[in-house]
Amino acid sequence: MNQDILNLEPRAVWEAFHQLNQVPRPSKREDQIQAWAMSFGQSLNLPTDMDHVGNVRIIKGGTAGLESAATLVLQAHLDMVCQQNEGNNHDFDKDPIDMYIDNGWVKARGTTLGSDNGIGVAMSMALLRSKAIAHPPLEVLFTSDEETGMTGALGLKEGWITGKYLLNIDTEDDRELTIGCAGGVDVTCTRSVKKVTLEGDYTWQTLTLKGLTGGHSGMDIHLGLGNANTLLTRALLALQQTDMRLVSMHGGNLRNVIPRSCEATFAVPTANLDAMKEALSMAQKEINQEYRRTDPDMQWLMRDAEAEEVMQPSEQADVLKAIHGIPVGILRMSPEIEGLVQTSNNLSALKIAGDQAQILCLTRSASETEKVHAADRIASVAQLGGFSTELAGDYPGWEPAGDSNLTEMMKSIYVKSFNREPEVSACHAGLECGIIGESCPGMKMISFGPNIRGAHSPDERVEIVSVQKVWDFFLDVIAAAPEALD
Repeated sequence: MNQDILNLEPRAVWEAFHQLNQVPRPSKREDQIQAWAMSFGQSLNLPTDMDHVGNVRIIKGGTAGLESAATLVLQAHLDMVCQQNEGNNHDFDKDPIDMYIDNGWVKARGTTLGSDNGIGVAMSMALLRSKAIAHPPLEVLFTSDEETGMTGALGLKEGWITGKYLLNIDTEDDRELTIGCAGGVDVTCTRSVKKVTLEGDYTWQTLTLKGLTGGHSGMDIHLGLGNANTLLTRALLALQQTDMRLVSMHGGNLRNVIPRSCEATFAVPTANLDAMKEALSMAQKEINQEYRRTDPDMQWLMRDAEAEEVMQPSEQADVLKAIHGIPVGILRMSPEIEGLVQTSNNLSALKIAGDQAQILCLTRSASETEKVHAADRIASVAQLGGFSTELAGDYPGWEPAGDSNLTEMMKSIYVKSFNREPEVSACHAGLECGIIGESCPGMKMISFGPNIRGAHSPDERVEIVSVQKVWDFFLDVIAAAPEALD
């Protein structure tokens, strides 16, 4: 790690972020970070406990004269998305994140950085540690498993958090105050496949598509980035004219990540090998041209493979057409908020192996009815290919409420601090606020945070000056809250 990170300002935040990034915290494997968070709160002699789904709560009373002020809830999630570049041997279950400074940004070497949502956790830690910052009573809520199911927020029991004002530190643009977000649902399509042994002279090949930009399937879905799963499927469909026979296919691994790579193994009659290469070359040229701006590092690689059983032609056609037909990207823009995606779908992962084919999607929408319709649309396409569909992990959106005293206070502070109006809007990513609000009736909430780019990819980075800007803003909000909030 570049030790200069510990000398960045605000030091209290960067020190906390550095400490946090020494502890493994993959989603769904959060035992180490939960134990660490418990130990952190206890080391400050603050009431600290953990609920049945792994959420950690740390309580700190108000400083002198502010003991009876309205309680503020500070909320961030402990887990991080784990992605790494090909060839990187980082072990997310054991190794600390290797951070460095690059031209005003903090990055990680070949992996995700964990600034989503480690910076939010670090700011909360810095405030809890401080003996000099005046503040009202605090309830700090570190939720679990936000990235792969919102498990912590969904499991939050009514009454465990008592504050009526929540600051969610999980927005990725310092110009924005977020007051609403999309909901989501996991869509899983599954079918059986039959494999047969080929007779005759065939050549087996493995085709890999990699090097795509990837990114957050909520915050980056509007950028038109390539989806490796759908693009490789498109190429394979072009090869069917050469009697290509599919063995297996695998791409993507997390629902909230736009897939950066996909790989397929197939057989082709040796006599058709040149025709297959020509058809593939034409498909590659088309795709490379279309995505030359968004995915300039796209690579296509071919290597020899071992002989294996292949799918039957009719089933193969049904499966590939189903994958190809599932809608990907923006399905509808918001009719109410200019520039905001309302409904989208990410074909996040697919696997064809053995006797089963599976397609995994994450469908998002600010509209509950549109979310249901989009999931049903996916299921309809999949059914045409012989797939059955299951929905799981459904979580609600967060309905914007722009007229709260919390929002007005933070807007006023932002204008005073930066001499410009903030962008008060909703986002297409899934934030925990809508879910938390269901277990905390009447709670007023807002989300903010520093500039983070490339989240959910190894290109993830957080801007240094933006962290300072947001920390100063955060402290101004803490100072104003006792008088502005009742």
